Amino acid sequence: MDLAYIPSPSTGVIHLGPIQLRGYAFCIIIGVFVAVWLGNKRWIARGGTAGTVADIAVWAVPFGLVGGRLYHVITDYQLYFSEGENWVDAFKIWEGGLGIWGAIALGAVGAWIGCRRRGISLPVYADVIAPGIAFAQAIGRWGNWFNQELYGKPTDVPWALKITEGPNREAGLYHPTFLYESLWNVAVGFLVIWADRRFKLGHGRAFALYVAAYCSGRVWTEALRVDEAHHILGLRLNVWTAIIVGLLAVLYFVISAKVRPGREEIVEPRAEKTAEQTDAVEGAEADKADKGTDATDATGTVEDKADGPGDEDGETEGDGADHGAGSAAKS
Repeated sequence: MDLAYIPSPSTGVIHLGPIQLRGYAFCIIIGVFVAVWLGNKRWIARGGTAGTVADIAVWAVPFGLVGGRLYHVITDYQLYFSEGENWVDAFKIWEGGLGIWGAIALGAVGAWIGCRRRGISLPVYADVIAPGIAFAQAIGRWGNWFNQELYGKPTDVPWALKITEGPNREAGLYHPTFLYESLWNVAVGFLVIWADRRFKLGHGRAFALYVAAYCSGRVWTEALRVDEAHHILGLRLNVWTAIIVGLLAVLYFVISAKVRPGREEIVEPRAEKTAEQTDAVEGAEADKADKGTDATDATGTVEDKADGPGDEDGETEGDGADHGAGSAAKS
């Protein structure tokens, strides 16, 4: 008798009143919201304007979803294009199947387009959004729980995941690899936030740290999985991908730190322009105030000059009267 385990949901659909939403899609939506929300806070803290992260995400998210699906379909083509399978299922993204590698790669293309339209550096944007992506992945992994997929090897640990019998799966207790990776992603997100605050990471190094840390965890969680996958030299394809991508991230981090040390001071040209315009307006107002002061001083000088001749005339007239009185006395 199993005393403890993580139950699987009886259905992968969440009912929001009359609306039926796939649990997998719901987790992705919540993850995207968290990533954009946190990215916006970090962007503003770096001196950017509110809303910029969301504007760029409008490009990055759709590209990422397409890229993630393409990677999954290409690397697991037998699930859709082999004999007895229906190729139309390749478009049913709500049933699960997004490869993070394709999502990040094509999502970066979308982000690049969005950044280019705003005149923003892609590495700066990547650094700001990096921890949010990690947290989004942590939330998105719970979509696998709703679909009862991507679990690990059979186990009897107290936190084992109970899988019910279904298409292409046997009932039993398995390692909850979705939970392992979810917790790992949360740790990666906080690691990036801490390192970014502590060392002021710039020029894409915060994003590189996220990639390297995520890949190191993906290697061991991927090794636990028992779902069908292609193998190269005895290792799953995703294990090799994680190793290669992780090493490239570390290499970029090291080289970038030597070639471009420090951190970007300006993250958004428009924010910089606004600041310059504000300074110009304040300067113009100060000049105007100074000119007003000069005008006031000039008016005072004219009045002084006007009073000056009057006084002199008074003194002259006084002197003349005194002179006339003196003459009259003599005569």
